[in-house]
Amino acid sequence: MVTVEKPTSTAVTVDIRAMGLAARVAAEELGRCTAEQRDTALRALAAVLDVESDRILAANEADLAAARADGMDEHVAERMMLNADRIADMASAVSNIADLDDPVGEVLEERQAYNGMQIRRVRVPLGVIGVIYESRPNVTIDIAALCLKAGNAVILRGGKEAIRTNSALASLVRESVVAAGMPNDAVQFVETTDRVLVGEILEMDDSIDLLIPRGSSELVHMVAEKAKMPAVTGGIGVCHAYVDASADVGKAIDVVFNAKAQRHTVCNALDTLLVHESVAGTVLNGLSGPLSAAGVEVRADNRAWALLGPKRRTLQVKRASEDDFGTEFLALILSVKVVRSLDEALEHIRRYGSGHSEAVIAENTEVLERFLNEVDASAVFANASTRFNDGGEFGLGAEVAISTNKLHARGPMGIREIMSYKWVVTGDGHIRT
Repeated sequence: MVTVEKPTSTAVTVDIRAMGLAARVAAEELGRCTAEQRDTALRALAAVLDVESDRILAANEADLAAARADGMDEHVAERMMLNADRIADMASAVSNIADLDDPVGEVLEERQAYNGMQIRRVRVPLGVIGVIYESRPNVTIDIAALCLKAGNAVILRGGKEAIRTNSALASLVRESVVAAGMPNDAVQFVETTDRVLVGEILEMDDSIDLLIPRGSSELVHMVAEKAKMPAVTGGIGVCHAYVDASADVGKAIDVVFNAKAQRHTVCNALDTLLVHESVAGTVLNGLSGPLSAAGVEVRADNRAWALLGPKRRTLQVKRASEDDFGTEFLALILSVKVVRSLDEALEHIRRYGSGHSEAVIAENTEVLERFLNEVDASAVFANASTRFNDGGEFGLGAEVAISTNKLHARGPMGIREIMSYKWVVTGDGHIRT
């Protein structure tokens, strides 16, 4: 049990083990709740996010002020910053999740056995989900909503930088859950960021069925090493785009710029541009204006450096080091390498990629097919931005994480990726001989 001071100076005692036991009980109670109750709670949450937007923004402003006073990097501040549009996006995601078909009890397959027994495989909730996350308050809403739709209880432990915002959001979730007649402890938020509790959470395999870390590579690696329960320990995004000799240059410039600059602080933002030597000069010169205007710093290999030539006077350009390849920047930084062939691009991605999001811009169908077939990643894109690797964009409503694991889930994890199944067998006095 840990006693801490909240930002409001009110003492809070947190018994994380008791929270785990309460979540287990709540998960059992959720099994008796109806799809209508779950959807009612979600629609109430979507509505209250709009009504309480001023309260949410006030908490967020207080978090941002405190974080900046502590010297927070601006790219982290951008990830945690909320505004009216971002709150509206959260509410829209919750509504979209409510509109999805009920997954609980979905029959995945059904057949009659040789002896006349009926055998079905049925989708069921996983139980209790634990989430340790940093920076982005929308995670509080996205994961809570997906877990409720799936019939799971959830324990949320956010980062210290957004404690006020996450606490305000979690309280709105709980209010919506209770109003719908569902168990109060279906969604629990850890009202402290004391690191001691993280170690305890990692050992709670008796009450947490799946642990999901969302944040830095250090957090993900720590969970991978120490968690006693199954955990989703992928998700680090080192994302590439390869512009082929056959590419439509205008299309390439638009896709690359969007992948890098549309929102640079997220895991599916572009980190490295690989460009075929035959179009490198045209592509790089075409990109220099938009990248410069957006404040993007280019880390160029020797050939890209030479091709940029006079553009280096207006574009922020540095010579790339080995460390600039294979790095998830989460910042307005783009490493660039000129390659001689598709094979060289594929080899670079094999060496430096993290299996997250990889894109090819090409018109040659053989190039497209080879890239899409040979690149090993959770999502591969042909003539489209890596920014589309997202649960909402894939029609999942939202995501609990983007997994780069191959078991049990890969890519954006929506409702079905946080559920299990059971076999239901119906006989008539059958015995095995």
